[in-house]
Order: sequence, then structure tokens, then C-alpha cells
Amino acid sequence: MRRAFIAILKRDLALAARAGGGGELALVFFLTLVVLVPFALGPDLNLLSRIGPAILWLGALLSVLIGLDRLFQSDEEDGSLELMRASSLPLEGAVLAKGLAHWLTTGLPLALVSPLLGLLVALPGEAVLPLFATLLVGTPALSFIGAAGAALAASLRRGGLIVPVLVAPLTIPVLIFGVSAANAALGGTVPFRTPFLILVALSLAAIVVGTLAAAAALRQPE
Repeated sequence: MRRAFIAILKRDLALAARAGGGGELALVFFLTLVVLVPFALGPDLNLLSRIGPAILWLGALLSVLIGLDRLFQSDEEDGSLELMRASSLPLEGAVLAKGLAHWLTTGLPLALVSPLLGLLVALPGEAVLPLFATLLVGTPALSFIGAAGAALAASLRRGGLIVPVLVAPLTIPVLIFGVSAANAALGGTVPFRTPFLILVALSLAAIVVGTLAAAAALRQPE
């Protein structure tokens, strides 16, 4: 089972590394959004600094949604999903491997470039590392919540239109506590640790619940 898990993980990482992979598209979209927003807001650095964490978190959320519909739909189309169902590896294990690969190629790169992009939204130096930490621990929740939505739409011909509608409302708590933790580092009334630990708990819960929900959805007949 361990070899099957690693094989699925390596396969998804290799597919994402190809030209046009979802990870590259998400990163380009994230960079574009964060670069364009300061031009739209104008030269008010104080305003930009205040809403900087929200800009980066919203950009990360929208970037994760890009290409999420293909997480299971491509496997459904080429028959790989049937092999996963018949494999000795439980379907939950396959979902966990695919969700982990999605985070490694999407959420992790977004978190890694966030300190650099924080400079574009005039974030003070002391807020850059806390923002990176919130994205690092919060983006797994986005990937696994998205996995559940992608599994529900895997057999639908136009599932790409449905997945963002299903996933976006479920990610609101992650967005709230991610932005709250980043704002706390800027001198808010709430200590940074409180929303940060809640964000960690949300990610852990999303990994478990999202994996189980996605596996249950994939077991259902079309």
C-alpha cells in the first residue's frame, strides 16, 4: 500500500510538472493578481499595508481553485480512477496522495513566494514571516476542501463550473482565520497565536474530513 501511495503521489507530481500544469498556472495567476491590485488601489501605502494580508490570502484562494476540477476528472476520463478503486490501496489513501500532490505543487509554492509578494503590498518586515506561516499551514485546508468538491464533480461533463461554487463557501473560515492571524502580526488586538492555532486545526480537520468526503463521493455511481 505504501508503494501504491508513493506511485500516485509521484505520478501527480510529474503531471503537474509538465508544461501547462495546474501548479504553474496557479502561481502565475497569484503573481498577476498581487501585482495588479496595487495599481488599482493607487499610491496609498497605508491602505495597501492594511489590506495586504487579505489580498495575498484571497489571491491564494482563487489560485488554488484554478484547475481544481481536473484533480479527479482527468483520472475519470482515462480510466485511472477505476484502477484506483480496484487497487489494494484504500480509496482514502489515493485521495490523500492526490491532495498532498496538489498542495505540494500549488499551495506550497504560493506560500514560498508570499514573502516576496508581501513587499509589493507594502507589508512591514515583521509581518512577512507570520503571513508566510499562515499560508503554509492554511493552504492544505484549501487543497483538501477542494478535493472533496472536485470528487463530487468528477463525473460531470462541466464540473469545472461547479467546483468553485461548491468549494468557495466552505473555505470562508480558512480565509477569515488566515487573514486574522496575519493582521494580528501587524499589531491587532488579538494575539497571533489564537487565530493561527485555529487555522492549524482547520487544516488538520480539512485533511481528514476532505479525504473521507472525497473518497465517499468517488465511490458513488455516476
